[in-house]
Amino acid sequence: QVQLVESGGGLVQAGGSLRLSCAASGSIFSVNGMYWYRQAPGKQRDLVAAITSGGSTNYADSVKGRFTISRDNAKNTVYLQMNSLKPEDTAVYYCVLDVRRVGTSTDFRYWGQGTQVTVSS
Repeated sequence: QVQLVESGGGLVQAGGSLRLSCAASGSIFSVNGMYWYRQAPGKQRDLVAAITSGGSTNYADSVKGRFTISRDNAKNTVYLQMNSLKPEDTAVYYCVLDVRRVGTSTDFRYWGQGTQVTVSS
């Protein structure tokens, strides 16, 4: 099985920064796509950022220029550096990893438990 552990959320003032981490462990052969989603109260869950196994990145328009997604393949970990935070960034943030488990030929999608990010004005 595969476990994802998120960390780094918290309360920050507008204009501040936070760095989220998500580490995967277990029977992992490789990790392909890595993603961060977020869900604000009463809203749908939206894709914030994505990074491929080759390092190509993609961002939601609302976070371009402020957030940076990165990965450490040796540690099966994905990061989200969030700068210039705004109150509208307040949400639960979820990491998502497409994992190829040892002995399988298909990627499985795993979700982290979510971490709360609250930005005060």
